[in-house]
Amino acid sequence: MKRLLLAGGAMLLLAGPALAAQERPKAETPAEFLASLSKDAEDEIGHVAFVGPQMSLADEQARQTSGEQTAEDAVQGRLMVQHLFGARTNAVLAFNPDALKIARALDAERKAGKVRGPLHGLPVLIKDNIETLDPMATTAGSLALKDNVTGRDAPLVARLRAAGMVVLGKANLSEWANIRSSRSTSGWSAVGGLTRNPYALDRSACGSSSGSGAAVAAGLATAAIGTETDGSITCPAAMNGLVGLKPTVGLVSRTHVVPISQSQDTAGPMTTTVRDAALLLTAMAGSDPADPATLEADARKVDYAAGLSKTSLKGVTLAVARFYTGDSPKTDAVFERALKDLAAQGATLVEVKAFDEGPVGKAEGLVLSTEFKADIAAYLASTDPKKVKPRTLADLIAFNAATPEELRWFGQETFEKAQATKGLDDPEYLKAKADAKRLAGPEGIDRILKETGAVAIVAPTTGPAWTIDPVNGDHYGASATTLPAVAGYPHLTVPMGLVEGLPVGLSFIGPAWSEARLLSLGYAYEQATMRRKPPEMKASVGP
Repeated sequence: MKRLLLAGGAMLLLAGPALAAQERPKAETPAEFLASLSKDAEDEIGHVAFVGPQMSLADEQARQTSGEQTAEDAVQGRLMVQHLFGARTNAVLAFNPDALKIARALDAERKAGKVRGPLHGLPVLIKDNIETLDPMATTAGSLALKDNVTGRDAPLVARLRAAGMVVLGKANLSEWANIRSSRSTSGWSAVGGLTRNPYALDRSACGSSSGSGAAVAAGLATAAIGTETDGSITCPAAMNGLVGLKPTVGLVSRTHVVPISQSQDTAGPMTTTVRDAALLLTAMAGSDPADPATLEADARKVDYAAGLSKTSLKGVTLAVARFYTGDSPKTDAVFERALKDLAAQGATLVEVKAFDEGPVGKAEGLVLSTEFKADIAAYLASTDPKKVKPRTLADLIAFNAATPEELRWFGQETFEKAQATKGLDDPEYLKAKADAKRLAGPEGIDRILKETGAVAIVAPTTGPAWTIDPVNGDHYGASATTLPAVAGYPHLTVPMGLVEGLPVGLSFIGPAWSEARLLSLGYAYEQATMRRKPPEMKASVGP
């Protein structure tokens, strides 16, 4: 047996001869690079075990600083992992044709003595509902947007690019960020097919940032950007053994991101370490004149990595959200161990046994439906009508009805429900919006923190990944995502261990603009426990 450390940092265990990737053939595009690799590699995959883990962003930056590798090496290393294992997870929808060119330009900058910062030369995957100016379509997984090459960066991508990151490509996702049907299969899109969980390939990667989560876990990227309306960063991060942060709504721009809800949408980082998430958030955060929600962002943002402390749990009070337990006994057992770990690091734990989320969820449903109808029309109006024919939600419904591939596995009843809403001036919607914010924020998270004297709420993020079932759709269990999603407050998940080989996450939930505190708490827990284990790409879990 021989270990091979690829340029991008993924670790493989080889039972056969070393693969042609070590030659790193010169190529102008990722497609050329992949085409130049050994055709025999497909036969050798059965003799290659994925043992991970890939390096963190911080580790990879250290290697580039020392000259051990280049940005070009980093991109090629990820492409090699794609060559060997990409088909197993189907996490990457498209690679950026310009990725190698961008990497070489950044290498030239470094050689000339210009280093933009801690993210210089590092690759990142972008969820395919976020626009980039690279020659790739932004599809949200829908065939209706398959030609939506906009040539414009979402401001959050422009910020990452300015920080020196290489846009590696687009990650697969749950089509339309899982807003089309209540019976959908997370990780499936008509454009990209089905994303699978690298911990067990017959298990869900959750959604809607399914490809972002699976790709980072599998070493196909060092880090990825996801988006969340309710659970779409934190659930796939937890189920793929990652750190995931849903920021306060308004800290990161939503311009040129395919929307669901102006009240709840946000983008955020998905990484293998808390420090990496902090580095990405520092680069992404900031005000955008085109997104009024971000008015306070410049004043609120800080250097999130600089504030991390291994002792940040000492002397703090945390509220334990018992109302999120009881759905998965094995997850609860891992959570109990996490609570002991938190206490061992000096935290005081206060129990919160009950909270009725029912009214929050009911109000949220009308808000999302109403805002999606308006917000998707506004987005479609910003696209090129020669490339994107549908201009309204009604047009998308008609397109799906006329396109068999779209409705092969599930319908569009959520689209139809949204189409029936009465607009942003509807009194019923306005009441639901006010009720949702009040119940989840001031009378929810804020009240819990005030009554317990806690600085944050802790809970199991959700249970282990369920078996993929395209016939019946997803099998969701209990989840800690809704209160912070509806309130617009930050939510961090950090790996807390495994249930039968499947990852589960520990949630840290706080008030608005508390990202720095949550990241530091999560960092202290992570460093004290190091519960993340890399995937083995098993076919299944069970007898």
